[in-house]
Amino acid sequence: MYKGMYDCFAHWFHEGRGTVYFYSDPHFSDPEMVHLRKDYIGDEEQVKRINSKIGKYDTLVILGDVGDPTWIKKIRGYKVLIMGNHDVGATKYKEYFDEVYEGALTIAEKVILSHEPVEVPGMFNIHGHDHSDWYSHDAHFNACAEHIGYTPICWKEIHESGVLKSIKSIHRITIDGATTRKKKRA
Repeated sequence: MYKGMYDCFAHWFHEGRGTVYFYSDPHFSDPEMVHLRKDYIGDEEQVKRINSKIGKYDTLVILGDVGDPTWIKKIRGYKVLIMGNHDVGATKYKEYFDEVYEGALTIAEKVILSHEPVEVPGMFNIHGHDHSDWYSHDAHFNACAEHIGYTPICWKEIHESGVLKSIKSIHRITIDGATTRKKKRA
């Protein structure tokens, strides 16, 4: 399990036999994606690339905009959905996903998952939604399918890249703010 990830998500690692992957905006069976995405690949190829990474003990967190949820049945592993702006009605997805969340989800002290990019002091945001050439910066990682080569990105890769080291904890931000205000008053 990822050191620091909240205990309530330990089951995502299947007793240490699996890992966690992120993927966003598959837009399965969405005909507009052919025109909107550069290097578009079809639904079958997306599933093939996803399954090339995901094993039966792994967890795939899809960060919204699923499209036709019946494609999810073809994907291996434990599946979690953070609903996106194109995903309507949580009950529609509960037969295809093991867990469904209707909003952002904080999974560790400095990590928040969402569909759309969010700015939260002290948090690194893994999200999707943005199909432009904007990829990632400072406190964000854009996991849109086309930005990650239509292949899920492993939590370990993000964590070991060192991006969390540059994120000050909310406690540090609060203390620094109070210290600055105190100096101004003095």
